[in-house]
Amino acid sequence: MKKYELIAPCHFGLEAVLKREITDLGYDVIKVEDGRLTFFGDEEAVSRANVFLRSAERILIQVGAFHAETFEELFQGTLDLPWEEYIPKDGRFWVAKAASVKSRLFSPSDIQSIMKKAMVERLKKTYHTNWFEESGESFPLRVFLKNDEVTVGLDTTGESLHKRGYRKLTAKAPIAENLAAALIMLTPWRGDRILVDPFCGSGTIPIEAAMMAVNMAPGMNRNFTASSWQHVVEKRCWYDAVDEAAELIDMSADTDIQGYDIDDKMVMIARENAKLAGVEGKIHFQRRPLSQLSHPKKYGFIITNPPYGERLEEKTALPALYRELGERFAALDSWSMYLITAYENAQQDIGRKADKNRKIYNGMMKTRFYQYAGPKPPKRSRTGEGGAAGRTEKG
Repeated sequence: MKKYELIAPCHFGLEAVLKREITDLGYDVIKVEDGRLTFFGDEEAVSRANVFLRSAERILIQVGAFHAETFEELFQGTLDLPWEEYIPKDGRFWVAKAASVKSRLFSPSDIQSIMKKAMVERLKKTYHTNWFEESGESFPLRVFLKNDEVTVGLDTTGESLHKRGYRKLTAKAPIAENLAAALIMLTPWRGDRILVDPFCGSGTIPIEAAMMAVNMAPGMNRNFTASSWQHVVEKRCWYDAVDEAAELIDMSADTDIQGYDIDDKMVMIARENAKLAGVEGKIHFQRRPLSQLSHPKKYGFIITNPPYGERLEEKTALPALYRELGERFAALDSWSMYLITAYENAQQDIGRKADKNRKIYNGMMKTRFYQYAGPKPPKRSRTGEGGAAGRTEKG
């Protein structure tokens, strides 16, 4: 079976989460960079990574890497790569994205154009033609330049992995599905614990939590660009990955996952999205203002993406909103709270400094993931009796 060097981009600040996911899938991570991990895998790894990874943005096959300080070096380096191993004569190929950091070559459009020309030159010699119809399957490329080192990856995913296929309708400022999943994985929450999102919007955080609770793979109900590249990844690898994912689902799992929003329309949208995801029976959505946030049980979790105040008219309401969030959290018995926000006075208005906070880039926006750890629930004895309360939760 073919072996590949695979690249998995992710949100800046979430590399450790993705590394744990890749390792848990059984693959060796060989390099960790800002917003990107590299690991070894075979054809099955391509399909399994696309189907199972929750926090990755896409899976790339590394075609090659080289040093380039000039456009001539970029052209020659691209020309030397074995494109014929991946792209058939009728293949449609292009550089979908070029990113450059601390490199002499920095114009994305020029990088894309020159690399395309070099690929054409290489394939002209292989296929003995001067013209490519490009009427077949798509072979998009992504290129990273850092310190004049060029890394070229063939995109096996297509639409970003955050597009699970269930979110047909969204809120004003939705959180990406892979970011929501990664934030949940940064907490000690597990599927048998209580989770409440008081700003659920279109339901992304509760839905991702419910999918984890029933062990539903995020990519099992969508398509991938490489699923038609039978010369690169055999068709059976995709079928096997989806079959594996289907066997692991446990819809009998008991859950207490709730999502609240003050907008009836958002609650309706969240319910529809949960239905499309196949977890509607595992989440309770309702219209409820923040002032009514409460729960009779102990040791629950608030995991949420509250308003940041992106619009000028919203900024004036933020201090009161975060104060109320702090008050409602304080009134809950032995709970933990985790929230992502770009609002700089979040801790001050909540009225308590977070036990930890983590810098995470949500797209180009710098945000903080504030972590307030409550006590662990008592361990159950073999007879089912509770013991003494333990240490605080570890994020």
